[in-house]
Amino acid sequence: MEITFELGYALDTFYFLICGALVMWMAAGFTMLEAGLVRAKNTTEILTKNVSLYAIACIMYMICGYDIMYGGGIFLDGLMADGATGVAEDPATYAPSADFFFQVVFVATAMSIVSGAVAERMKLWAFLAFAVVLTGFIYPMEGAWTWNGDDVFGMYNLGDNGFSDFAGSGIVHMAGAAAALAGVLLLGARKGKFGADGRVNAILGANLPLATLGTFILWMGWFGFNGGSVLATATVESANSVAIVFLNTNAAAAGGLVAALLLAHILFKKADLTMALNGALAGLVAITAEPSTPTALQATLFGALGGILVVLSIITLDKLKIDDPVGAISVHGVVGLLGLLLVPFTNDGSTFSGQLLGAATIFVWVFVTSFIVWSILKAVMGIRVSEEEEFEGVDISECGLEAYPDFTTKKS
Repeated sequence: MEITFELGYALDTFYFLICGALVMWMAAGFTMLEAGLVRAKNTTEILTKNVSLYAIACIMYMICGYDIMYGGGIFLDGLMADGATGVAEDPATYAPSADFFFQVVFVATAMSIVSGAVAERMKLWAFLAFAVVLTGFIYPMEGAWTWNGDDVFGMYNLGDNGFSDFAGSGIVHMAGAAAALAGVLLLGARKGKFGADGRVNAILGANLPLATLGTFILWMGWFGFNGGSVLATATVESANSVAIVFLNTNAAAAGGLVAALLLAHILFKKADLTMALNGALAGLVAITAEPSTPTALQATLFGALGGILVVLSIITLDKLKIDDPVGAISVHGVVGLLGLLLVPFTNDGSTFSGQLLGAATIFVWVFVTSFIVWSILKAVMGIRVSEEEEFEGVDISECGLEAYPDFTTKKS
């Protein structure tokens, strides 16, 4: 069946926008997940961080990020570039403005990963200052070397070296985790997380129903994240590809959750909900690098590998005294690397050497630049709240509001 250019353009543009809206809704998922996994006295601040970082990402990507990533321009070009606001001509299949919208919500996703890892002890304004740099420069640069498709600023394109990342296991998720790790290393652990004898003390979240809701929202939003990355749906071929991506995305999440739940039961003799939730997210991250070529069974197994790895990674990071309240570094970083390394098993257009090169490039660039920015912020304005503010809760010191005023106590 033939389809006219106008109708295909309209369908693909509409599909792109709907998928972008689903990915935007992932911001709510991250917010609810993190709000559920922090203590009650730190809830308002985590909510403020997430809603603010989304707005900052939208503005910075419009001003300069999109043009750095796809046009090679610099500051303010993004406001005036036809690529972001113009009308496409044949043979383009969707509106350029739809592409901008879809891309900008990915930037916000990368920054959301940082939020949970530094929760409960970082200054709000230091975090937001870092968000400006990550979304406006750090992320767009590594995106230019990967998804742009052309040599950018005279530098190589990783796609020419056997690197493939369909929807961003490395470009989005591992990048966000690398930025988070740099911040966590400079920030230090929460008070009471690690005992003087080396013992790891669990710090429980205040609202597990909210964390579960956040996970379901992320699970749903991921269909837009991966499905939208097909970039089309107006032909039989592209529609079939979208369906396969949806199927595999769902299968991987299910495999990740079940595997993490079973491993947690073996290790802890309990059905640990937080591990199950992180297992589902790990499965989603693992399949994101290539959801279009595996079979449904392979996708389930890849997700299960992610679920197993995330449990082991969370335990290992605790032993290394790296404090990540929500497991973001493990879910998005460690499993993001796994996702990249799984691609060559089903996609012969990639190579293991290319995947390793791409992973190393993304991690080194984001980690080093983030470490520099965090260090500057630490020297200029400080990045950690005082011990008293941490004890009282950052809701009061940073926001002047409590999320649960009828239930929160100073020692909660």
